[in-house]
Amino acid sequence: MKKLFLIIGAPGSGKTSNAELIAQKHENITHYSTGDMFRAEIASGSEQGKIIDSFVSKGNIVPIDIAIKTIITAIKNAPTSVVIIDGYPRSEEQLMKLDEYLQKDSDVKLINCVEVVVSEEVARSRVLGRARGADDEEKVFVNRMKVYNEPLKLIQDFYEEKNLLTKIDAERSLEEIVEDLDKFIQSKI
Repeated sequence: MKKLFLIIGAPGSGKTSNAELIAQKHENITHYSTGDMFRAEIASGSEQGKIIDSFVSKGNIVPIDIAIKTIITAIKNAPTSVVIIDGYPRSEEQLMKLDEYLQKDSDVKLINCVEVVVSEEVARSRVLGRARGADDEEKVFVNRMKVYNEPLKLIQDFYEEKNLLTKIDAERSLEEIVEDLDKFIQSKI
């Protein structure tokens, strides 16, 4: 059985960096970032990559069928029993589709959804400071924050009701955040 951890957080919250560092420390953990999966698909120049780019370049959400297909394939093909996916779910539709999938598949168990919490000011300064591409520009950042914040309460409530939401303060040093997150994940596996 695959043990799944979801990490959500605003753009610039550090969710990808944190998950990468934890996966590097442990041979039994695989990390996937939806953003990285989408960027790789865009870079491949495929038709699906072009479709993904038409959404990502504007800071919008990738269509559910493409996102779910990408995520489920990643979980199923993970070389380890523990999988961390960051940046998902980002909408009510994504949340419900993933939950629907998890209800039907006994091979994958959602262990927890961790929210790395950061203020919009800190997120803005981190994102605009890194400038990885077109999705890190000010106008796009504002839209990404809006897209992130709109469904956030619903996502929080959904996982809290299932006793599957944990919040971690992400306005500290990377080392402190990774240490707390790693201890939490290890305590659950």
